[in-house]
Amino acid sequence: MATFVIVGAGLAGAKAAQTLREEGFDGEVVLAGAESERPYERPPLSKEYLRGGSEREKIFVHPPEWYADNDVELRLGLPVTRVEPRNHVVRFANGSRRAYDKLLIATGATPRRLPGPAYYLRTVEDSEALRRRLAEGGSVIVVGASWIGLESAAAARAAGCRVTVVEREPTALHRALGPELGGVFARLHIRNGVDLRFGTAVAEVTKTGVRLSTGERLTADLVVAGIGVVPEAELARDAGLAVGHGIHTDASLRTSHPDVYAAGDAAEPFHPLYGRHVRVEHRAGALRGGPAAARAMLGQDVVHDELPYLSTGQYDLRMEFSGDIDGYDEIVHRGSVEDLRFVAYWLRDGRVIAGMGVNTRDAVPEIQELIRSGAVIDQKELSTGSP
Repeated sequence: MATFVIVGAGLAGAKAAQTLREEGFDGEVVLAGAESERPYERPPLSKEYLRGGSEREKIFVHPPEWYADNDVELRLGLPVTRVEPRNHVVRFANGSRRAYDKLLIATGATPRRLPGPAYYLRTVEDSEALRRRLAEGGSVIVVGASWIGLESAAAARAAGCRVTVVEREPTALHRALGPELGGVFARLHIRNGVDLRFGTAVAEVTKTGVRLSTGERLTADLVVAGIGVVPEAELARDAGLAVGHGIHTDASLRTSHPDVYAAGDAAEPFHPLYGRHVRVEHRAGALRGGPAAARAMLGQDVVHDELPYLSTGQYDLRMEFSGDIDGYDEIVHRGSVEDLRFVAYWLRDGRVIAGMGVNTRDAVPEIQELIRSGAVIDQKELSTGSP
């Protein structure tokens, strides 16, 4: 009987285990995670769950009985410390080992750290600790105008806290959206009472606030970090697998070893449309990548070519985005940017490479169709009509 081991009990790993069973795999499935909680979704941790708008049970991928009912061996609170592809073995922190026929690495990512005491948002415990602290009120400094940083700022304002966001880039979401659309989110937070400090970095976090790279000191009751994540690729690197920014795979999510696969935040798959390796840190990458890897492990012909996708909710703004803005030379809007109801398209050489719908419905299918077509688009046609 074949044994498939999945290292990483997050969304990608849990969905891979589910897919293996749905596709008829009757061998052993081992799902191992370093956290003590069963697999759960991370996006609510900086959104509904952080704001207290979602019950704890709703964040989990499966009910607790699902794993036993589907004969999935769930090993929690026991990190895998070593992968040995040549021997087809994984080793655990307690000294035990498990042989496998196929292995999926879905270890996710860890937050970048600040120099000093700060709150982070990666685990359910992180979210619960921050929610309790925000309920006490007071002043908050958020370091990083990233998606996590801005969602944390919005949650803090909803809790009645005074909020300052410090960001080294010239505006919010500068790398994700560019200065034009990043500015939309900056203005949104200003209108909601957030003090934004752009173009400066945090040199030190203290018990009373932060010291900026300019030497200025800002005081606060707590500091929240939103400065990005680092893929958990050390297991793969130590095992001799090809690693770039994340774990390199082909389009079927197979690594440089034929019996080892990778998915989710830790993976950097080759994307056929872009002709390069692309790492996606958002929920959609895990939700779709885990099942795709599972099917590939079963020998199915898999091409994982999903376009990058993300969504966010901040105050009264709801947004969906798809694509990659790298190399854009123009932006076209349809609708009203001022009223926060519009669709934006990023173009390169007249072709749509990314798009975003703000407070609109069903913009993403059209955006993705335009991206995949690779056609030169009439900009007047893009900019006219209702969003």
